[in-house]
Amino acid sequence: MPTFYGTEVTSRLMLGTAQYPSPAVLADAFRRSGAGIATVSVRREAGGDQAGQDFWALIRDLGVAVLPNTAGCYSVREALTTAQMARELFDTNWIKLEVIGHADTLQPDPFGLVEAAAQLAEDGFEVFPYCTEDLVLCERLVEVGCKVLMPWGAPIGTGLGLNNIYGLRSLRAYFPDIPLVVDAGLGLPSQAAHAMELGYDAVLLNTAVAKAGDPAAMAQAFGLAVEAGALAATADPMDARDMAAPSTPVFGKAML
Repeated sequence: MPTFYGTEVTSRLMLGTAQYPSPAVLADAFRRSGAGIATVSVRREAGGDQAGQDFWALIRDLGVAVLPNTAGCYSVREALTTAQMARELFDTNWIKLEVIGHADTLQPDPFGLVEAAAQLAEDGFEVFPYCTEDLVLCERLVEVGCKVLMPWGAPIGTGLGLNNIYGLRSLRAYFPDIPLVVDAGLGLPSQAAHAMELGYDAVLLNTAVAKAGDPAAMAQAFGLAVEAGALAATADPMDARDMAAPSTPVFGKAML
C-alpha cells in the first residue's frame, strides 16, 4: 500500500466528501469502497457550528485518514490561510494544496502553487499538491519540499479520464521514488485501473462516485478497479505488438 510522508494508508483509493445525496450515502460509499483517505474542504465545513461538528463526527467514524484541502482558493494568500485553518481544525500537517489559476478549467496556477507549497513546507506542512502532469512544474514542487505529487487526469469533474497518457507515463518514469496520485477527471473505474497500470500509487476522485445513480456501488467498483490495476502493474504485463501471434502452438499439428 502507498506511504505518504511516512504514513502507510490502507487503500490506493482516496475519496472526496462533497456532493453526496446524504451523510448515510457518503458513509456507505466509504465502507464499500475500502477507501483509505477522505479529502475534506475546509472552506465548506465550519469547525464551530453544529453542522460542522456533525460532519466532523461522521468523518471520524469512517476510521480513515483525513486530508484537508484548499479547494476553491485562487491566490497564494487564500491557500495559506485555509491551510492554517485546516491544521488547527483537523490536527494534521497534511494538506492537499489547490491554487486554482483558471475558472473554467480549474487548472492549477503553477506559479502560485510552487510559491504556496514552498511556504507551507517551510512551516512544517506535508503538502499534497494538485498539479498538472507538467514535468518542470513537478520538479519545482519536489525541490521546494513536496514528497507527493498529484497530477490531474483531466479537469475536475469532467470524467474524461487520462487525457495525457504520455505525460503521466513520463512523470512516473522521471520520479520513480515519489508517490504519485492521479487526482481529478476520472469518471469510470476502468480509468482508475489504467492509472494504476501506469504505475501510479493511488487515485483521488469525488464527482464520479458522489454523482452516480448509486454512489455506494460506484465507490465499490472503483475500489475493485484500483486493486485490479495495481495487481496488473506488478504482474509484468505483456508488451503490445503490431503483429498477431497465435496463442495455440502450431507445432505437432497434423498437416493435411
